[in-house]
Amino acid sequence: MKDKIGLKQNSLFKNKLQKKAKQDSIINFCKKIKEIKRVRKNVDFLIIARVESLILKMGMKDALKRSKKYHQAGADVILIHSKEKNPKEIFMFSREFNKIVKNPVIAIVPSTYSKVFEEEIIKNKIKIVIYANQLLRSIYPSMKNTAKSILLNQRSYNIEKKLTKISEIISLFK
Repeated sequence: MKDKIGLKQNSLFKNKLQKKAKQDSIINFCKKIKEIKRVRKNVDFLIIARVESLILKMGMKDALKRSKKYHQAGADVILIHSKEKNPKEIFMFSREFNKIVKNPVIAIVPSTYSKVFEEEIIKNKIKIVIYANQLLRSIYPSMKNTAKSILLNQRSYNIEKKLTKISEIISLFK
C-alpha cells in the first residue's frame, strides 16, 4: 500500500493533480500497517509499504524517516519509488536505509530507470524488483498489429501463424 493519499493515479503522471498529491501522516500510515499485521492470518501475506517521498519531492531524509517508522510498525517490505531516469537516488536510499535497519527487504519499480541491470540492483542490497508495466506495454503493439491485419485482410487467417494456438490458451485454465 502506498502512503500517498487522495486521488489514486499513476505516480509517473505529469499533470496538475500530481502536484496536489500528499502523503498520509506517518502516525496514520503506521496505524494502518499495525492493523493489517494484527489481522493477517498468514505470514506469507507480505505487508509492503510503498514510500512516495522521492516521487513527491519530499527528499531523502523524509523517505528514510518514513521507511524506518513503517518498518518498525511491521511492514515486511519497503518499496521505495522514484521517477528519476537513473537509479542513483534509489541506491543512495538503500545504502542509508541499510545503516538504519539491519538487512531490510527493499523493493523497487524500475520503470523510469530501466537501463539498470539486476546485478547492480543486487549489489545495492535491493531484494525485490517489480517490473510493473513492461508485459502490459509489450501486449499493445501486438494487439495493434493483429487488429491492422484483420482490418486490412478482412479476416484473421493472415495473422494466425503469429498467434498463440487457442488450445494452448485453453490449457491454462485446466
